[in-house]
Amino acid sequence: MRALALAALAAGLGGLALGTAVAEEAFVTNQLSDDLMVVDLATSRSVATIPIGGKPAGVAVSTDGRFAYVTSPDAKEVTVVDAAARQVTGRIEVGGGPLGIAVAPDGRTAYVADWYAAAVRVIDTASRSVTASIAVGASPSGLAVTPDGELLLSADRDDDSVSVVDTATRQRKAIIKVGTRPFGIIIDADGRRAYTANVGSDDVSVIDIAEAREIGRVPAGMRPYAVALTQGRGFVTDQYGGTVTVFDLASLKPIKRISVGDYPEGIAATADGKRIIVACWESNTLSIIDAAELKVVGEIKTGDGPRAFGVFLRRTE
Repeated sequence: MRALALAALAAGLGGLALGTAVAEEAFVTNQLSDDLMVVDLATSRSVATIPIGGKPAGVAVSTDGRFAYVTSPDAKEVTVVDAAARQVTGRIEVGGGPLGIAVAPDGRTAYVADWYAAAVRVIDTASRSVTASIAVGASPSGLAVTPDGELLLSADRDDDSVSVVDTATRQRKAIIKVGTRPFGIIIDADGRRAYTANVGSDDVSVIDIAEAREIGRVPAGMRPYAVALTQGRGFVTDQYGGTVTVFDLASLKPIKRISVGDYPEGIAATADGKRIIVACWESNTLSIIDAAELKVVGEIKTGDGPRAFGVFLRRTE
């Protein structure tokens, strides 16, 4: 299963405290140290390290902040973590190669991309069991659910496309061609547009969800991995460049490229929109970017091989 980790890649804390307190935590999957690190973003300190196993990669914190769901490709399972108690409360066998994961807004359903099976597994979070399988394109990676919970989007890396799934019928209703090898995907707060980081064509595809079509491309750095959105801008991790490309969401024009740690992967905006948190695989750090000033304002040490692929931030108040 190490091959899966490599394929996806190709596709004690000592940081600086943030200038203003952010009542949020980062749940960072450290793939090489087989754990999940919880970081208090207000103090830039680790508050817990939770053993996971199976080379954890994907993570999704539920909207209510109660649980973090972690995929382990080598173990072929999803680990359920009580976010407040910092404890593993269950493990769900899903088989195949679980990678990307997303949780429905109501928290009742989790969706897991099976890299090997061209499928998305559907988990009932109450019974903690797989209840269905949805056919999508080859090598599904990133997943995202619209704010109303009605659609699931899957970035199908080896089909150069995005599958649009009706969550009620659990059927694929559209296939959208995008750039080469889409990996990370995010949907905006209005549920109108989606953005994929295309590791093969070094760009970001912009999707009109209602029209089910690509409406633009934005140049990025080398091997873009995932996207975050805030303050009218998109932020893209460029794995091979060690940078984050910033672009304007209205004009779809690049604005700036910010140097961060080595091999940046997972990325997310804080709830207040003021900070961008970036997991850097090679340097074992989180880079903290001021989203207004577009510069790095802090760095936090992590475990070995941080990926944080998915929704990895949790509000604590």
